[in-house]
Amino acid sequence: MNGDQLMAKLLKEEGIEWISCFPAQSLIDACSSEGIRPVMCRQERAGVNMADAYSRINNGNKIGVFTMQSGPGSENAFGGVAQAFADNVPMLVIPGGASEGRVGVHPGFDSVPNYQHITKWAGRINTVRRIPEMVSRAFTHIRNGRPGPVLLELPGDVGQSEVPSDIENYTPSKTHKSLAANEDVRDIVAALLKAKNPVINAGQGSLYAEATEELVEFAELVNVPVMTTLAGKSAFPEDHELALGTGGNTGTLMVDRFLQATDFVLGIGTSFAISSFTAPMPDDAIKAQVTNTAEDLNRDYRVQYGAVGDAKLVVQQLIEEAKSQLGEHGRGDVNGVKAKISEIKKEFMDEWGPRLTSNETPMSPYRVFHELMTNIDPRNAIVTHDSGYPRNQLVPFWPALTPRSYIGWGKSTQLGYGLGLTLGAKLAAPEKHTINVMGDAAFGMAGLDIETAARSGLGTITIVLNNGVMTHYSSMLPHATEHWKSNELGGIYSDTAKSLGAHGERISDPAEIAPAIKRAVEISNSGQPVLLEMMTKEEENISTYGR
Repeated sequence: MNGDQLMAKLLKEEGIEWISCFPAQSLIDACSSEGIRPVMCRQERAGVNMADAYSRINNGNKIGVFTMQSGPGSENAFGGVAQAFADNVPMLVIPGGASEGRVGVHPGFDSVPNYQHITKWAGRINTVRRIPEMVSRAFTHIRNGRPGPVLLELPGDVGQSEVPSDIENYTPSKTHKSLAANEDVRDIVAALLKAKNPVINAGQGSLYAEATEELVEFAELVNVPVMTTLAGKSAFPEDHELALGTGGNTGTLMVDRFLQATDFVLGIGTSFAISSFTAPMPDDAIKAQVTNTAEDLNRDYRVQYGAVGDAKLVVQQLIEEAKSQLGEHGRGDVNGVKAKISEIKKEFMDEWGPRLTSNETPMSPYRVFHELMTNIDPRNAIVTHDSGYPRNQLVPFWPALTPRSYIGWGKSTQLGYGLGLTLGAKLAAPEKHTINVMGDAAFGMAGLDIETAARSGLGTITIVLNNGVMTHYSSMLPHATEHWKSNELGGIYSDTAKSLGAHGERISDPAEIAPAIKRAVEISNSGQPVLLEMMTKEEENISTYGR
């Protein structure tokens, strides 16, 4: 047995069922021989994105793995890992590496030092005997603390080395979780109950902790409305009477109104990071934070109350403490909160409803979203978006009703990210309708991996909003637009999809959207991916509430 074969065996022991990959990397065949399915992508970034989504949908209970060759493979994968790092996604990246005598020699690309800034931990296996030790360290980092990608380089000479007969036995890594200090929980609940207009802000830590049921119970017990971050969208059911929806770089009117009025924000499973993809927290509001990462406390905002621990376990503590202070059944609808939410939601939909049902041509992207919401059960789907206007337009309106039915993301925001996410989501939940909404610019970045879906039997649905331009760039590039048409793009993407083995349709009539979606569902159920090219207008109107 050589090092590659040992690595494959240890990955199998850690529960790895498949890997995304791109050659040349001898570990791929070793994994295949061990019963780990290799899914060959068309470019490395898409492979990283696939592993990313797999970890997300499984809340880190199953880990996505991507492996690539040394040098150019590692260089091409860099952007995908940077995105996973920005979004705190637990996953494993295994590049090949230079032989011992050529490590760090120009012009070779040395993965370990170059990836240290965009991984939670990066290590190199320098001898075959250290493979069990280093694999254990890698998975321990992945499964514990703040989530994030981990890199473990397996150089070619180590992979081909003979494994000694006295190699140590391997024990798979474990996840370790903790409760918060009781006094911290007591103080948070007491302060929340004193507040006049408290709000709960649930982040993606609530998803990884699988704390949705507890969040609902706690919110109902204390009668406090709940918003989610962009990455946390789907952590709280958006059809609940206490749901405000999502606040990101776009958001709902409900989030905006309640943040304007709040005097207390309880963040659960959120880092409270300040960025263009998070709703700003009011400076004058008292803030409390539940996080599994102590260094998030007082990072971007001053936090008056903190509790460090696993979100699910800490919310269970909050529930017990609230019952202790309020009684078993909690408190009623203080200040008519539910009625306020319903009233604001009606106002919001009265404003945006005409766009969602518009019959205009070229079509409104909002009409496309409305038909998707009408013809696909959000509970039986996993939806994501690409960056830019598809994300900005979709986030406030798609109803995320069950955990991980929506993959919200931002921060690094690379075009083309959503397509790889959709493929990884389909591998994680083959019974779900997995849908990616992207623009024509994003398709140009990543569209060839439609062929990966076709070759791999992954019945995904891709919606391309084709308006022929990069939205809003004419105002940013006025001279280049006038003289060189620098904002314009071209292509018949449905034909491209057909040439790659997918089912493709081009739709320009609003009345044809619903029938096309129904066909897409039926065809994708057979394992063939579908691309629906929607001929839309350049829509610059977005719901910037909460900003």
